[in-house]
Order: sequence, then structure tokens, then C-alpha cells
Amino acid sequence: MSTPKITIITGKGGVGKTSIISAHAVSCAERGEKTLLVSADMAHNLGDIFEVRTGGALTEVRKDLFLLELDPSKIMWEEFPQVNRALLAMFSGKKTIPDEAVQFMLPGFENLFSLLKIKKMYESGEYSRIFVDCAPSGETLSLLKLPELLSWYIEKFFPVGKLITRVLRPVSGGLFKVQLPDNDSMDEFLRMHKELVEMQELLKDPQVTSVRLAALPEKMVVEETKRTYMYLNLYGYHVDRLFINRVLREQKENAFTEYWREIQQKYIEELESVFGRIPVTKIRWYETEIRGIQALERLREDMPAYEELFAQIPPVGGDVYEPEEGGWRLKIYLPGTEKAEVSRYGTDLDIAAGNCVRRIPLPQTLLTFEIREVTREKDSLEILFLPAEQTGAEMKKENAGEGSRK
Repeated sequence: MSTPKITIITGKGGVGKTSIISAHAVSCAERGEKTLLVSADMAHNLGDIFEVRTGGALTEVRKDLFLLELDPSKIMWEEFPQVNRALLAMFSGKKTIPDEAVQFMLPGFENLFSLLKIKKMYESGEYSRIFVDCAPSGETLSLLKLPELLSWYIEKFFPVGKLITRVLRPVSGGLFKVQLPDNDSMDEFLRMHKELVEMQELLKDPQVTSVRLAALPEKMVVEETKRTYMYLNLYGYHVDRLFINRVLREQKENAFTEYWREIQQKYIEELESVFGRIPVTKIRWYETEIRGIQALERLREDMPAYEELFAQIPPVGGDVYEPEEGGWRLKIYLPGTEKAEVSRYGTDLDIAAGNCVRRIPLPQTLLTFEIREVTREKDSLEILFLPAEQTGAEMKKENAGEGSRK
């Protein structure tokens, strides 16, 4: 059996993400591929699109097509209570967590359990295709960067924390009036870290996972879509297609429609210039809303043929280290931004672009190297590392502007 594929779609709210990804799922199911369509958006509407009631359970809507609207609280309680128990023990300082407390999730960890469930469904090998209908752009970015963020914290603080906890646990109750987590909780944290590392590898493997963006030819949507594309590339995700939805058809006899079509065309050209490295699909504005299997089949017919829609697109982003002149050059594809700030903090590299910051643990080879130069080359950010004795001075911070150093 071939490796299952995961396709994620995101974009600004209201651009038609759910209908587009649903048409993807219908296309695969029609070819006999067992397909799972997952909603990771708490404002679920897969049931509305397919005109069925899911009740949060796995629902077969036609042969080889299954829907699942994720409920993080239910997933945590039924499938991963030990993970939540370990989190509560770590943050509460209590050795024993009663069963009734485990059903309450720590705020901000909803995405963790959604990701664990998607990973579990993937590893089951039951489905050839898994499509994920994500929340609007900002929440999707939080979802996708969670494994890397939590892994970083655990790797940085857990080894020391584990040692201190085991040393202080016997006397913590008497001296500090607190109970430190027991070995089982600490070991569960290690298992969770393993899951996060595997999840990160899965989401960033271009042979397995791709991200698709949906947009409208409107000013605010275009700007958010450009930022989202830049952020996804900053974190190393494989974006392989853009859908521009609700494109007006030419109607020369209708002056009102033609006026808006000309405005749309301006934004379509802007999107095509930014997304020049990946395919762009335009979807016309339908006269009726997309609801039900027949409407999805019509949408599917207006999209590229199966072979083109699911063709493997070579990744254009990711972190690339290249040897150069006694040092190393890190290249990161970062379209749609004119300025980025790069900072070195110990063994980590911080890259700030827009209102997003990514912290990258440096390879062991570069721990004795320092930043020598930061430049922008077209849509890429390039950082040159040289051994400390070659830099002449410690350079802790560099700003990258378009075509120049600041």
C-alpha cells in the first residue's frame, strides 16, 4: 500500500476553504481511494456542506468518503487522558491528579489533541487520503507551529527540570509545601515529546503533507494570504497550490459586474505574481451556494483533473544549509516580506518576519560559528555563518532589508 497523503487547507475566514477541500475529498473517493475529511475548525461545517449530521462521530457520507469533526475535549478524555494528566501534574505541582480533574483541558492545548488524533488516524494506515479543513489562517499557524514550539521548550528545559525534580521530590513537601510530579508523569512527558517530534516530521515531509491556500480577489484577503504564505514558508511547510475563489465571469453587457471584475483582475494578477512558483487555480463565482454532493461534484468538475490536482510539486521552501567559503549559508524561502530580523541567542537562531517569530535550534556544526552576513536574494533570506575567529567581532543581531543589510 502506498504512503497515505495529508492535504491541509487554510485561508482567511469565509473564502470557501471547506467547499474546496470537500471537492478534493469527493474526487478521491470517486476513484476508490478511501478518504477521510477532517475538520480541525471548532466552528465545524462539514455536516452543513454534505447536509448530514455527524454528531462528532466518524460518518460515512458515500462509498469511501468519511467525515470527522474533531472535538479536542472528547479526544483528550477518550484517547489521551494520560497526556493531559501529565500536563496537569507538571503545571499544578501535584503528585496525584484525580480522574474528575483530567477531563478539564489546560487552556491553549486544544490544538495538541487535534494533532495527536490526526497523527493517529494517519498511522492507522486505514485511509489513502486525509484532508484537513483548518480554521482561519491565524489559528492554523498556531496549530502547525505547536509541535515545533512545544518540542523546543521540552528539549531546552526538560532535561534539567527532570534532574531537579528527582533530586528535590523527596524533600519538596516538607521544605516548599508542594508536591513535584512523579516519575510516571515525567516519563509521560518524554513520550509526549516523542509524539511531537514525529508529528513535526510528518507535517513537514513534502512527500506526505502539503498545505493549500484559499483566497478571494479582494484587498484584505490578498494581504492576509500573502502573509500566511510567508509564515508557512518561514516554518518550513510545503505549500503546493493556491485557489482563488469566486472569480467573476466576463459580462460586458453588465457594467456593474464588469467594474468589479476589473478590480478582481488586479488582485488576481498580484496573487499570481507572489505565488509564481506554485500552481494557481481560479474558481468561478457560482450562482448558488455550494451544498450537497451534487454541488460538490460540479465544483470538482471545474477544478483541475485528478492527475493535475494531486501531482507532486517539488518543494520550494524549507531550511537549506549550503557550505560556502569556510562557513555555511542558511537559505529560507520567505516570499512577500521586505524585512526580516535575525538574532542569535546561544544555540538558537530567531527569525522575525511580520508579527511572527520562529526559533530554530542550530545544528551542532554551527554552534561555534557566528552570523557574518544577512541578505535578501529575491524571495529568499540568506544567513552566512563563519567560524568566530573569522568574523572579527561578535555579531549578535542583523536586520535584513530588500537587497541590503541594515
